[in-house]
Amino acid sequence: MDRNQGNCEETQSFRGSSENQRAGSSLKGRKGKRLWKKVKYQLVEYNSLPAYLKDNEYILGHYRSEWPLRQVLLSVFTIHNETLNVWTHLIGFFLFLCLTIYTAMKVPQVVDLPTLQHFPEVLRNADFQKLRTELIACLPSLPQMPDLHRLREELKTLLPSVDLSSFSNWNIVELLSNCLLERFPSNHTDACVLCSMKEDVANIIAPLMVRPITRWPFFAFLGGAMFCLSASSTCHLLSCHSKRLSYIMLRLDYAGIAALISTSFYPPVYYSFMCYPVFCSLYIGFITLLGLGTILASLLPVFQTPEYRSFRAALFFGMGVSGVAPILHKLILFWNQPEALHTTGYEVLMGAFYGIGALVYAMRVPERWMPGKFDIAGHSHQLFHILVVAGAYTHYRAGLIYLRWRDMQGC
Repeated sequence: MDRNQGNCEETQSFRGSSENQRAGSSLKGRKGKRLWKKVKYQLVEYNSLPAYLKDNEYILGHYRSEWPLRQVLLSVFTIHNETLNVWTHLIGFFLFLCLTIYTAMKVPQVVDLPTLQHFPEVLRNADFQKLRTELIACLPSLPQMPDLHRLREELKTLLPSVDLSSFSNWNIVELLSNCLLERFPSNHTDACVLCSMKEDVANIIAPLMVRPITRWPFFAFLGGAMFCLSASSTCHLLSCHSKRLSYIMLRLDYAGIAALISTSFYPPVYYSFMCYPVFCSLYIGFITLLGLGTILASLLPVFQTPEYRSFRAALFFGMGVSGVAPILHKLILFWNQPEALHTTGYEVLMGAFYGIGALVYAMRVPERWMPGKFDIAGHSHQLFHILVVAGAYTHYRAGLIYLRWRDMQGC
């Protein structure tokens, strides 16, 4: 009896110790798992990276390496060596999204010529009668425009003594702005008053002379810019997840760069050569084929290796330099047009931004000079991103000039 009771107590003691061991083992397992996760999601040094993530040996630390997708997505709000690479182009994407919406809302509306019959009444009822006299004095210099003879007929009853046949090719709004400042009497030259009067006249007359040109080349450029910026930002955020995803993201990034360069040609080529359809088709077709060829070349596995960094930079730089031909051609055709010179200035500035960006990207400066000092902020790829956004915005400003030019003058 005592022996059986002793055996029973030993069995219970053994079971209790086994349960305690299992509980302890489970607790240790949970602690170990949390510790493993903590170690797993820590930032690592360059030498600890797998080969496919090694791209710039001058950035020594703060790398994410093969993190789970959830942690990779959340890392957009944490500090690592890709944080500014993500945000520089993410902010750029939203900038161009806003510019696209703004541009779409600012398309000028056509005002039918019959509304010109109300033009004398508008001037007569306006609150600047003195300006009306000066406007009449400027009317003989109105530009040659389609259907302008109808305007002449409307004005004959109001201005029988004015010779409306000797019109020059001046821009009507610029003419009024310049003429009014020169001819208005000195006792009415208050800057605020004149500015207000000129704006009123411009608002009255400019819509009557506008024929909105097609916007698709400009929106193609804006779409290419947004695709490039969003693809780049996504690539820098997700590429550390796995080798396969890195492969896909890098191809998307290269496709975005090629799309931005190709579509950047569309506004200057189309609006410069819209009256020369052969040249227009030739230039747009060439840059489109070059962009597609670059995208196909980027599909080769060797294209993304660090050894081909200079080749990638040279290829994209060459795509941009090919734009020199249509720009020079534009200057030859329109050397006497202020818009041609103004847009060329913007295009030279854009080329400078892109060229410096490609040079910084290829040379990996400044981190080459001080390895490890620019891991978080200031390294070459971040500078490259900023210069790309600056170049694209400069091109946007040039595009607005092209639109105003062709809206006013047509083909």
